[in-house]
Amino acid sequence: MTARYRIETLTSQHDRSGFLSGVEPLDQYFRERVSQDVRRRVTACYVAVDNVTAIIAGYYTLAASSVPLAEVPAALSKRLPRYHTVPVARLGRLAVHQDVRGQKLGAALLWDAFTRAMRSEVAVFALVVDAKDDQAANFYLHHGFITFGSLKQQLLLPLTKQLH
Repeated sequence: MTARYRIETLTSQHDRSGFLSGVEPLDQYFRERVSQDVRRRVTACYVAVDNVTAIIAGYYTLAASSVPLAEVPAALSKRLPRYHTVPVARLGRLAVHQDVRGQKLGAALLWDAFTRAMRSEVAVFALVVDAKDDQAANFYLHHGFITFGSLKQQLLLPLTKQLH
């Protein structure tokens, strides 16, 4: 049995025009602005492409970032050097086409982001995300992320952990 989707780097060959997650800001960003951010090297974008139809079923963006050490939970920060900030990989956006919801593609995209961050030659301590709403926050919490800092929807997953 082969996988239904392959996850690859977004290129100009991918047709983004029909992508519809049902979350307009995520859809609009993907259709209209992600290419500019990739060209400017402020983010990388990865897409899940259906192996049969070549339709994009989901995407996520990943970028280098940092968070203040003071905002990292004490149980984690006590093992870190006393720098002002900690390097992280920021999961900027993650969306799944509404036609494939409930098929665990979001979890597969999250796992791909986690493994890319782990394999990166640029050292990062954790994968960080700013969840857009409570439903998104619950998705990340379900997969082992923890809240940190002053914002309840700011979540962190140390790269030393395994995803649930």
